Amino acid sequence: MIVMLHSPVTAEQLAALPPEFRALLQAVIDHYEKRIAELEQKVVNLESRVRKSPRNSSLPPSTEHPHAKPIPPREKSGKKRGGQPGHSKQERSLIPTGQCQAVVSVKPGACRRCGVGLVGDDPEPLRHQVWEIPEIQPIVTEYRRHRLPCACCGITTCAELPSGVPLSQAGPRLVAFVALLMGCFKQSKRRVALLLEQVLNQPCSPGWVVKLQDQATAALTPVYEQLAAQLPKEPVLGIDESPTKEGPSKSWLWTFVAKTFTVFTVRTTRAATVLHERLTETFGGVINCDRAKMYWNIGRPQWCWAHLKRDFQALIDHTDHQVKRLGHDLMRPTKELFRHWSRCRDGTLTRRQFTRLMKPIRKTIDSLLLRGVFSGNRKLKGMCKPLHSHRDRLWTFLDVHGVEPTNNASERALRPAVIWRKLSFGTQSAKGSRFVETILTIVETCHRQSRNSFEFLTAAMNAHFEGTTTPSLLTGA
Repeated sequence: MIVMLHSPVTAEQLAALPPEFRALLQAVIDHYEKRIAELEQKVVNLESRVRKSPRNSSLPPSTEHPHAKPIPPREKSGKKRGGQPGHSKQERSLIPTGQCQAVVSVKPGACRRCGVGLVGDDPEPLRHQVWEIPEIQPIVTEYRRHRLPCACCGITTCAELPSGVPLSQAGPRLVAFVALLMGCFKQSKRRVALLLEQVLNQPCSPGWVVKLQDQATAALTPVYEQLAAQLPKEPVLGIDESPTKEGPSKSWLWTFVAKTFTVFTVRTTRAATVLHERLTETFGGVINCDRAKMYWNIGRPQWCWAHLKRDFQALIDHTDHQVKRLGHDLMRPTKELFRHWSRCRDGTLTRRQFTRLMKPIRKTIDSLLLRGVFSGNRKLKGMCKPLHSHRDRLWTFLDVHGVEPTNNASERALRPAVIWRKLSFGTQSAKGSRFVETILTIVETCHRQSRNSFEFLTAAMNAHFEGTTTPSLLTGA
């Protein structure tokens, strides 16, 4: 709150001065009082920015240093770190002896007491198994294409490669492995080339990795486009976006989370045109999203309550006591909302009971938002007015079954992509962006469907080289 300082010159002192000097002094006082008010407002704005954290704003958790995070209010148990007495033991089970590549019998040569030689076999010897990685050598197949002359006309004809043999020097499993290293394990092209050379004994260069990346994009594009075409037909979608880079240009990595699959899209804009491109004019479902303007006219929005909770915490952390009080009043029913939703989600509360318990909470929050609109406080009015005007977007999850009150699903899907962005600093071209959105889509969708992503990538590469139909990730397809 800005505190206006009183002028050090009283009205009586001003009246005693000559008129021309009085006017000049009054102008100087007015000028510096205005300047002080502007600077005080800047201080207030800067202090509010300093107080922002992932708990009271939309800042991602990765922006906060781990040591800066508050210690959870939990009493120490007094126990030592690590496994406690009586906990279930975690150990690797022995595999059947027949599955071992080698069995070595180790027998004692002499008695450990008297030294007499020992003979015979132990019917139940102690079994100890050691796992090891074999030395990896690539399998190289040479195809000799014979060019033979015709005895009739003399024209030579060269044999074609068998079906499924790639024109490049990389087989389907190698291309799939390279794509997985970059898209799932977040390795750079130089690191991928280094791993192939030093671990797989496969000669490789960063330039060749780029060529393999392009092959993977071409093979996986039909799968990607099939999933993207399904988005307008989905009843519920979680949508979120995060900034990235495409060459020198700022770009955005979008994620669209459906029930059984996820689609990523990299575009050089954050405008609603991306939503119209992906969802078309036919989409009429519900979207879980934050309160960004580009989502307002797409489908039926469900505004994220996790974002709202952080915004209410920002009110609590404000220096203005009126703002702080409304923040506390809004936070109490919000915590009740999450408690009831947690019970409804784990099955200890039926949907009908949940809806009944939410009625007074909804009424309370709507009235508190209306109080903020007519509070006369610019901070409260600016936040509460759009929330109250569009309050139906806060409660879509109560009216439509299958809709969650938060956008956590899309934020969880976006987290691995954000880690990739932090490690790679984005892409260098539109071609690189196409690979990123494609491989992230395939890997995340396989994860959600409990599929082996490497097996699927290999199958897709085989289909691409053989010219057959690419496998699908749509359930029921």
